[in-house]
Amino acid sequence: MIDWAGIHVDKGFRMLYLPLSLLSLIYGAGVAIRLKRARSGEKKALPGFTVSIGNLTAGGTGKTPATCMMAEWAKGEGYNVAVLSRGYGSKNREKLTIVSDGENVLAGPEQAGDEPYLMACRLPGVPVIIAKDRCLAGLTAIDRFKSSFFILDDGYQHLALKRDLDLLLLDAASPFGNGRLLPRGPLREPVSEAARADAVILTRAGSLTGGKGSDNDLGGLLNIKPLFMCEHLPDKVIFPAGKMKFDPSFLKGKRVMAFAGIARPDSFRDTLVSLGADIVSFRSFPDHYPFSGHEIKGLREERDKSGADFLITTEKDWVRASDMLSADVSALYLTVRFDFLSNKEGFFRMVNERIKSKKGEIS
Repeated sequence: MIDWAGIHVDKGFRMLYLPLSLLSLIYGAGVAIRLKRARSGEKKALPGFTVSIGNLTAGGTGKTPATCMMAEWAKGEGYNVAVLSRGYGSKNREKLTIVSDGENVLAGPEQAGDEPYLMACRLPGVPVIIAKDRCLAGLTAIDRFKSSFFILDDGYQHLALKRDLDLLLLDAASPFGNGRLLPRGPLREPVSEAARADAVILTRAGSLTGGKGSDNDLGGLLNIKPLFMCEHLPDKVIFPAGKMKFDPSFLKGKRVMAFAGIARPDSFRDTLVSLGADIVSFRSFPDHYPFSGHEIKGLREERDKSGADFLITTEKDWVRASDMLSADVSALYLTVRFDFLSNKEGFFRMVNERIKSKKGEIS
């Protein structure tokens, strides 16, 4: 199994990296062409307020929890919200799929992709629509649900659609990895493209001293203000088979067999350690990994042989493994919530100021 996480932070030279570096040059040329076309072409716009939440790197910044946070806030403010996603990982070949109509989840994880499905489950009252053409998704949300507040999930690279607020998420521990483009590095676009963001949200910023430390350096590097510091905080421990929920403190002293197929699985392990769990075994898988029945059976057997009390994973991984684990009373997952370490009021004041400029178009 290729250690992409290790490759993407390694700034040294190795002969093994030469083919990746050549592919990065080709990828970079394609990105340059795409950006030039996007800047010279006419952009579409949706009537209402459009906010984009995205990143510069391939996964690992917490876009899904951030999107849920923004949707919950907007709904709480009384706006008719819709989440528009590209549906990464979806096996659906339709141009557009309504994952949730706000009342019912209408598409499963294979059809919708794990992240849109997760958002559909977590956001009652908020339609979730997937389409490569986000404008089509937005127009459908207007027609079907009278939406006027649109959240582009993973929208930073979707330059064909105008946005009123462009939020860029960067991981505090490794904002740009080794600074190289895919596949040699984690960057989807050059670091210079961070300049088009309206604001930067530094995620997992609790790892920095006092929730601060690099914010001046990072702000100077990007030449972007404002810069907000956020964290993914453990929220609930969920036992689906027994339909039980506990506070994260439940895990203290518990022997667990853990696994994760996310962009940064070590962050999940660190969270479990911080909660006082006794990790007897930990298995890492690639991001969006499609677990097989054989693999899940092996994980359960390893749990039983190791004497672990529980088999635990992330909420995102549970979406892809739930069919094989839902009846297991000793299988559980941990949910996280996205919150600000400071200046939460300043963030939503900024959002409200942008909304005021669109007054009359939002309901």
